[in-house]
Amino acid sequence: MARTFDDATRRNIAELCAAFARLAPPDAAPTLKRAAVAIALTEDDGGQGTAFLLTRRSASLRAHSAQWALPGGRCDAGETQIEAALRELHEELGLALGPRDVLGMLDDYPTRSGYLITPVVVWAGAHAALTPNPDEVASVHRIGLEAIEPDDAFTFVTIPESARRVIRFRLGGQQIHAPTAALIYQFREVLAGRSTRVADLEQPVFAWK
Repeated sequence: MARTFDDATRRNIAELCAAFARLAPPDAAPTLKRAAVAIALTEDDGGQGTAFLLTRRSASLRAHSAQWALPGGRCDAGETQIEAALRELHEELGLALGPRDVLGMLDDYPTRSGYLITPVVVWAGAHAALTPNPDEVASVHRIGLEAIEPDDAFTFVTIPESARRVIRFRLGGQQIHAPTAALIYQFREVLAGRSTRVADLEQPVFAWK
């Protein structure tokens, strides 16, 4: 069911995020580089329901080129995760948001490539004017929250290289993998009032570098 894009939905999601107890960073965190991404909520393409913003990274980027991703990147020196997520959202998509737009934070996710990613849930507002930076973003998409609610939206498979399950998010004819799929999955669970942990969900081998 689509969530109407209005103040009631904002309050409801803020309350669900506030009720979610983030886990402390894993023991390996000091060896990982800090990063943050934004789960930015805005109106869907129809202008009625609530959606989050998902990007396709530029093919010219050195790392993880052409992959699906939430807006975000590495934290600068002295930056908090919230500050980094808001800065990256502005740099990638031209959205200027502030601390009052932050609804909450989800669990940190350690990646095989050496990052500890913090998801920051933000309310981008209606009619968010998007200006993608072509150096970083090939395209940006509004994904209605109803797309992540079905039981079969996420699948879990095993691979010979790891004992952990690989998560995949099915979007149309595309398969989106962790870390992005894991972060979206946890957000789906938070929306349902569940505290499901995702740090043990695996990435595909091509994303390990």
